Amino acid sequence: MTSQLAATFGLPATASSANWGGTVQRVYDDLRQRIITIQLPPDTTLFRADLTQTYGVSQTPIREALQRLRQDGLVRIYPQSRTVVTRIDVTQIYEAHFLRVALETEVCRHLASDPDRDPATLSRAREIIDMQRTVIDDPQQIGVFQELDELFHQTLFAGVRRANLHGLVRERSGHLDRIRRLHPPQKGKIASILAGHDAIVEAIDAGHEAAAVNAIREHLSRTVDKVEDMREEFPDYFI
Repeated sequence: MTSQLAATFGLPATASSANWGGTVQRVYDDLRQRIITIQLPPDTTLFRADLTQTYGVSQTPIREALQRLRQDGLVRIYPQSRTVVTRIDVTQIYEAHFLRVALETEVCRHLASDPDRDPATLSRAREIIDMQRTVIDDPQQIGVFQELDELFHQTLFAGVRRANLHGLVRERSGHLDRIRRLHPPQKGKIASILAGHDAIVEAIDAGHEAAAVNAIREHLSRTVDKVEDMREEFPDYFI
């Protein structure tokens, strides 16, 4: 859904989306979504013959999509045998979080310090926040809320003309995304997320570089504060 929402807001495709069009992209996107939302839990076995029937395609796009998921660290491929969804790797969670904080800190710094930034960037960001507010009272829409959350961050990357770096973050964040889905945010956490988005946008709009950096750091720090608790709650899901 993220790519469709991105198109709605006129955002450029990430490098991965641009290079993996058509059938392969469709299969990859759907399998990745099913993995990070735990519809395909860790240790699930994927058979190519079954996938060809599910998606109504030949083995070639299935193989290419699985190779891409392997590069993302979300599956392990056993040649001539099967493919297995990997367990959640805590080391990769912290590495992805480190990468995200490093990049998004610079994104917000550049946006706040650039007097010639495109005003459409913050307009889009505010529209996305407003859309998030329209779904927060519907538990069935939590997936949409999370997709919009990712789109908010993609919008900031696009605002400094670094959309491909958002693609890099996405590729490295499969394990991080899975822990976000293990415990969907409750109402208090959702309010905190929206407050964080508001603080980021307002600091950038005011040109307050330090405040923008502090806002994005505080916002992103909440992503990993429950990792060890989740590891204890779901021991079979983690390495």
